[in-house]
Amino acid sequence: MTPVCDLCDAFSEAVQVLEPVLKSYGGEQAFFGQVETIRTHEDNSRVRDAVNEPGSGRILVVDGGASLKRSLLGGDLAGKAASNGWAGVIVNGAVRDAAELETEALGVLALALIPMKTEKRDLGVRGVPITVAGAVVRRGDWLYADRDGVIVSAEPLHLQT
Repeated sequence: MTPVCDLCDAFSEAVQVLEPVLKSYGGEQAFFGQVETIRTHEDNSRVRDAVNEPGSGRILVVDGGASLKRSLLGGDLAGKAASNGWAGVIVNGAVRDAAELETEALGVLALALIPMKTEKRDLGVRGVPITVAGAVVRRGDWLYADRDGVIVSAEPLHLQT
């Protein structure tokens, strides 16, 4: 994967940079892919639905409203996401099971850890534009993440070699 800094240098007008508020909890530090979005509040029903589907290298971006009261992703769902081919999960909210998350071949970024599990109320909306870390993210966008930061673009980014 091309480093995020190099992509920012080459495509500064075409990318949004997410504010540096997300922490890395997954086994993959660098990942990229096309975006699928979910908006929910303290209920990971739609997250569970998504990670049980083939990910095809996509990144699930979840706007949990920055709530730190309940986890929207834990070890079980991260394992499902990794085994189903998701490249990463980004949560504007909390996750749990830190030791399990770091063993998965999956990028996981979130605001914080919280041990409280989610409520299951079958709520949430999928495929809608969401705002995460100051950037508007849409289904079909391309997201690139590494230790230097996270960027999103409407089109895939490739550097000429």
